[in-house]
Amino acid sequence: MRSTELEVDTAGQRVVDITPRVRSFVAEGDESGIAHVFLPHATAGLALMETDSGSEQDLEELLDRLLPRVDGYAHRHGARGHGGDHLLPALVAPSLVLPVEDGELVLGTWQSIVVVDPNRDNDRRRVRISVVAG
Repeated sequence: MRSTELEVDTAGQRVVDITPRVRSFVAEGDESGIAHVFLPHATAGLALMETDSGSEQDLEELLDRLLPRVDGYAHRHGARGHGGDHLLPALVAPSLVLPVEDGELVLGTWQSIVVVDPNRDNDRRRVRISVVAG
């Protein structure tokens, strides 16, 4: 198994495409197997989605409707609406498992790996990538 950890800056962005960085790490080897991408944070998640098509804005608007920035959450520390940030990982998982063939990440034509981060109290995120041959 090979692993690395990336730092991702989400300042000013709720959706950050990390596909090139994941592809680059996977390509350092020539194995086939799986890539496990993990975001060890309680208020952010990982998703596969089309990018650069307006989908990022659509996702942000959806999250605003589902998890509004209000003071009505039982979890109340942090900025207004931060309780909703803690619900995000129940909707957007903190990990992805993706196929790897001969050192290449296998994604659909329009799929990108994105960090989804509504939390404005923390804009430095860590992402752990592990490639497991098999």
